[in-house]
Amino acid sequence: MTRKLRIPALTALTAVLALVLLPCSGAGTASAADGKPAVKLSTSQAGTGGSVTVSGSGWRPHTLLMLLVCGRATPARGVIGGTNSCANGDGRAVTTDAHGGFTRKLPVAEPPVPCPCVVHVATVTGAEAEADAVLDVAGHPVAPLPSAPADGRLSVISDTRLAGSSGLLTWFGAPPSRTLVFTVGNTGTGSIKDPVFQVGTAHGVFAPEWDDQQWHGTLGPGRKAQVRLPVELSAGAHGDYTVSLKYDGTVLAEEPWGVGRPWGVTLFWILLCLVVPAAVFRAGMAVVDRVRPRRPGGVRHRGLPRPALSPGRPTPRLARPAALRLLDRSRRTAPEAATPPTSTLPWFTPDSAPGGPAGRLSAPHDDSPTSPTTPTPKGPT
Repeated sequence: MTRKLRIPALTALTAVLALVLLPCSGAGTASAADGKPAVKLSTSQAGTGGSVTVSGSGWRPHTLLMLLVCGRATPARGVIGGTNSCANGDGRAVTTDAHGGFTRKLPVAEPPVPCPCVVHVATVTGAEAEADAVLDVAGHPVAPLPSAPADGRLSVISDTRLAGSSGLLTWFGAPPSRTLVFTVGNTGTGSIKDPVFQVGTAHGVFAPEWDDQQWHGTLGPGRKAQVRLPVELSAGAHGDYTVSLKYDGTVLAEEPWGVGRPWGVTLFWILLCLVVPAAVFRAGMAVVDRVRPRRPGGVRHRGLPRPALSPGRPTPRLARPAALRLLDRSRRTAPEAATPPTSTLPWFTPDSAPGGPAGRLSAPHDDSPTSPTTPTPKGPT
C-alpha cells in the first residue's frame, strides 16, 4: 500500500517542477523578442510642417542611426525603391545610448512618392539593421503598392564579378565604372517579370548608397539568366569600395572593389604650378622690354638682335662728327687715281715684297751698285 502511494507523490512533484520551469522559458523568449530593433511613434498621423517623436529600443549600443519619412513602403515589404522614396533633405540622425535606445524628434515632410508612408530607421555604420513604423502624412497622395511577384523567388546561383577596367580618363579623375555580372535563378513556382534590383556602393565602413536598376525580362520557374548592371562612382573616387546586390529587401551578393588614386590630377596641378609662373614671367619680361626707352647712342649688347622697327618708320641715323663729314665730302669731289691695284702679302711691305724691285730675288738693273756696266771704284791699296 505504501508503494502505491509513492507513485502519485512523484507525479505531483513532477507537475510542480513543470509549472515552475514554464514561466522561466517564457521569460527567455520575451527577452529575445525585445532584443530585436523596434521603433515607436508618438502619433500615427501628422501633417506636413509638424513633427513626430520617434523612440526606439533593441538597437546596438552607441550606433549611429538615420531617421527618414519614406513613401511607397510598409513594415512588411519595407521601402520599395530605397532611399529614393524618402524625404532625405528632412532626415535626422541619432546615436543610441548604452542600452540601445533612443528618442528623437523628426519633422514631417512629404516624400517624393505617394503613400503608404513609414518612418524608416536604419543603421549608418556597422552591421545593417532597420525598422519601420507606419505614419499617415495628412494631405499627401496615396497610391497602391506594386504587386509583389507571386510564388517567385530569385537567388544568385553563381559568383558575382565586376567586369571592365579603368581607362585613361579615369586616371585624370573621371568617374570609375564597372559592370556587375551575376547569374540568377527562379527557385519559386511563379514567373518573375522585370525584377528591380538594388545596387549599393559603400566606401570603407560606411553604409551603402542604394540605386534601383530594373532588369527587363521574364524569368520562369526553374529558369536562370545572366544579369549585367552598371555601377558607377563619383568623379575622383578612390579607395576600397564594396558593391552590394539586393533584391526584395534581401542582400544577395557583395563584391569588393579597389579603386586607384587619380594621379593624373596631381600631375596636372604640379605642371600647372610650374608652367603658369614661367609664362607670367616671360610675358612680364616681354612687356618690360617693349615699354623700356632706348637711347640713340646706346651700346648694343653682343648677341642680341636689333629691335624691329614698325613699318613706315624711317631708320634713325646717328650724327657724325664734322671732321668725318668734311673728309667724306673731299673724297666725293676728288678724282679717283687710275692706278692699278697692287696685291701684296700682308706680312711684306711694298718695298720688300718677293719679286719686287727691292726684293731679294729681283734681277740686277743699271742703277744697281753691282751692275757689270758700272766700274767699281778702286780705293787705295
